[in-house]
Amino acid sequence: MTQRPRVLAYALAVAALLVLTALAFAVGRFPLALGDLAALAANKLFGADYYVSATAETVVMQVRGPRILAALLVGAALAAAGTAYQGMFRNPLVSPDILGVSAGAALGAVLGIFFSHSVLVIQLGAFAGGLAAVGVVYAVGASVRRHDPILALILAGVLIGTLLGSMIALLKYLADPYNQLPAITFWLLGSLASVAPRDLAIAAPFALAGLVPLYLLRWRMNLLSLADDEARALGVPVGRLRLAVVCAATLMTAAAVAISGIIGWVGLLIPHAARLLIGPEFSRLLPLSMVLGAAFLLAVDTLSRTIAPIEVPPGVLTALIGTPFFLWLFAGARRAWQ
Repeated sequence: MTQRPRVLAYALAVAALLVLTALAFAVGRFPLALGDLAALAANKLFGADYYVSATAETVVMQVRGPRILAALLVGAALAAAGTAYQGMFRNPLVSPDILGVSAGAALGAVLGIFFSHSVLVIQLGAFAGGLAAVGVVYAVGASVRRHDPILALILAGVLIGTLLGSMIALLKYLADPYNQLPAITFWLLGSLASVAPRDLAIAAPFALAGLVPLYLLRWRMNLLSLADDEARALGVPVGRLRLAVVCAATLMTAAAVAISGIIGWVGLLIPHAARLLIGPEFSRLLPLSMVLGAAFLLAVDTLSRTIAPIEVPPGVLTALIGTPFFLWLFAGARRAWQ
């Protein structure tokens, strides 16, 4: 791909993100005019003194602002993790929860709800559960090194994920059907409605800590698409590189899931779309996937809170939108992966 189409793809993605961000601030039960948004932005960023009503400022800064930032963070993190996993596993059907991080996070959160802990403890439980699940999966995969390491990891992830899913089902069966079960179901469907600035302050550093290794290893990531023997012949420590990618992608996914619940399809769908636009080269693919992931989840979250009188869980909308779109993308997947 030449330089001009690549720059155009980046420009369109950033433009779409900016438009969707402005739209997300403007629409809702309390609509805001673009002029009010521009005046408030000028006041906050440049110290201007334009008149903005106290209600409008409260809506932007305390209600929609944290939610929009959470959508951007979660969407970018899940898309980046999906891009890394798909490249590492050399499989276009891989998503960030392939190694059980979502199931582990779900179990950690469900345990917190079951024992009636605070929101912070529930989020920390989800984060720790996601990391612990992937640690177990990686340990199981490493114990059967005589087999294909990629296949061993995937099979271990499926097995551990199934086990964790059965434990979640047991806790749902034992939970109080009037108080605990609705909260568990709500968390498992995913939502950004209750994200607070404190949640973002906790999750953002972990997501950034996972992104940094992926960015530093962006050139070597392309070599993971080769057979292990070929990559080693080029001087790449495949085992250590794969472990670093798993740790980084898991950290980003766990941080995202801890504040949003389980929101599927972002890490599976968005890397495909980005790959169709600019090809499989990881250093170009990663930033575009993050921008598209942030834009996609922001659009979904805006729809989820405006499409009906009651809020629709974003996990439901991502499946409804993602399934037909993925089928269309899958038709061009062979060309995009070559």
